[in-house]
Amino acid sequence: MKNLAGLMKQATQMQARMEEMQAKLEAMVIEGSSGAGMVQITLNGKGDMKAIRIDPKLADPEEMDMLQDLILAACSDARAKLDATASEEMKKVTGGLNLPGGMKFPF
Repeated sequence: MKNLAGLMKQATQMQARMEEMQAKLEAMVIEGSSGAGMVQITLNGKGDMKAIRIDPKLADPEEMDMLQDLILAACSDARAKLDATASEEMKKVTGGLNLPGGMKFPF
C-alpha cells in the first residue's frame, strides 16, 4: 500500500507539472519564416496564426504564386518549431517517459 500511495503522489505531481507546462506553451509565441525572412508567421502556443509579415517587395502581382508558397512554407516552419518546443517541454515534465501513441499533449 505504501508504494501505491507514493505512485498516486507522483501521478498528482506529474499532472500539476503537465498543467503548468500546458499554460507555459499556450503563452508562447513562435515565429516561422521562409524566403530568407521575406515572409514571417507568428503562432501562439496552440498553433493559431496571430500575425503575418510580408516583405513589400513580394507584393508584385506577377509573384503571387511564389508569395502563396512562401506563406505556406513559413506556416510549416512555425508549426514545426512549435511541435519541437512542445515535445521538449513534455520531456521535461515526464522525465523522458514516452507517451503511448495518440496521447499527444497538449494538442
